[in-house]
Amino acid sequence: MADWRTLRSTKVIRTRWPPKIGFDLSVTAKTMWAVTTAAQPRPSLASFWHDLPREGKLMLSTVAIETLGTGLVLPFGVIYAHEVRHFSLETTGVLLAIPAFVGMAIVGPAGSLIDRLGASRVILPAMVAQMLGNVLLAFATTPAIAAVALTLLGAAGGIFWPGFNAMIASVVPSGIRQRYFGINFTLVNLGIGIGGLISGSIVDVHRPGTFMAIYLGNAVTFLAPFTMLLGPLRHVTGKVEHQPDEDGAAPATTSYLTLLRDRALRPVILLTFLSAFVGYAQMEAGFTAFARVVGEVTPRTIGAAFAVNTATIVVLQLFVLQRIEGRRRTRVVLALCAIWGLSWISLGLAGLVPGTAAATALVIGCAGIFALGETLLQPTIPVITNDLSPDHLRGRYNAIMSAAFQGAAIIGPAVAGVMIGARLDLAFIAMLVGGCAVMAVLAMAVERRIPAHANGVAAEAPEPATATDPMPAAVPLVSAEG
Repeated sequence: MADWRTLRSTKVIRTRWPPKIGFDLSVTAKTMWAVTTAAQPRPSLASFWHDLPREGKLMLSTVAIETLGTGLVLPFGVIYAHEVRHFSLETTGVLLAIPAFVGMAIVGPAGSLIDRLGASRVILPAMVAQMLGNVLLAFATTPAIAAVALTLLGAAGGIFWPGFNAMIASVVPSGIRQRYFGINFTLVNLGIGIGGLISGSIVDVHRPGTFMAIYLGNAVTFLAPFTMLLGPLRHVTGKVEHQPDEDGAAPATTSYLTLLRDRALRPVILLTFLSAFVGYAQMEAGFTAFARVVGEVTPRTIGAAFAVNTATIVVLQLFVLQRIEGRRRTRVVLALCAIWGLSWISLGLAGLVPGTAAATALVIGCAGIFALGETLLQPTIPVITNDLSPDHLRGRYNAIMSAAFQGAAIIGPAVAGVMIGARLDLAFIAMLVGGCAVMAVLAMAVERRIPAHANGVAAEAPEPATATDPMPAAVPLVSAEG
């Protein structure tokens, strides 16, 4: 399953959504997936590749290689620190929290630098920090060395999300950005899955050299995108010059506080935070803890669940992209909310039959259903963010979303640990399902506030004239290009 770093149409005529009707979880799948215009042929993968600029193709070409390295080390942080380097569990917990806190602290300045200098000029030093951090971690025989290494990794991680997303948005046209993000997510999971299979077959806690090898391997994989940015993509900085005002005055600097006053952006920020809190933060912490403590399944079952999660994304993402093309992104998020709610109910049911084959099936089913929801998340919320953002502020827009995600990544596991440790099993599942319902309400708030193009559809068509209505002198037409 991918972590947060991970890194996007034909346009259709928008139909009205009743403004006084709130979201109801009983809404049918037919309503969620209602077609917004007459059926049109869905673009093929070949047409996407044809329309994708050369720079976008080059960026996609290194994704699986880079994330293969992530997959090498992703499952083994606790095992490496505690069982190989013999740090206490308390020390290990503190060390592994460092990247999230450092990333949270650096993401704000990183967004401003991305807008000022260009994404690639900020990403390149971050890649150097990422490679150095992994090399240091491979030789981290003391907690102090590990802390320095993890600080470097946290700083790099805080830059990667806003940096790569801003760079993608500067290269990939809005019309195919949704598909780009979805295909990128497929490659991310493919790389992580292959990396996990490789490292799982070679690491041995009694042979520290095997763990050193996977961390060094992770460092090496970042040479692929690093070389690409210095070579074929050296002309792509991602920097956008803000045009001066009509009177010739220099544009005023836009602060994060100004962005937070944006009525369209605020619900998107909340939606990002909540999707991370009830989604990835729990899948990486609460899911495992609940499955082991409450469901009483084996570690092998948890490993199988994550394998199913990754395989589901790789197999279904392209199909899902075809199905959601031309639909309102907020309605796709509604489907995501229902799917994730179902996945957490499946996990909760596992707690009713602990230690049984049924619990095993329900835990694995939870991971698979959750993965289906993930295929809907990546082509929607990140794309809405970048379609809302002015070109010269993409670094800051993506930085805000990264901060929301990282905040949830810090809070989510802590809440899960407290609730599961206190055996508030039912309350924990109810919180997650209820969170999915709140996400749905936020999605409809987003729909009412964002412009049509950010929601993946063209501007609303005018009402057709009737026999009793006078024909307007000129009726603006909505073209295929919006």
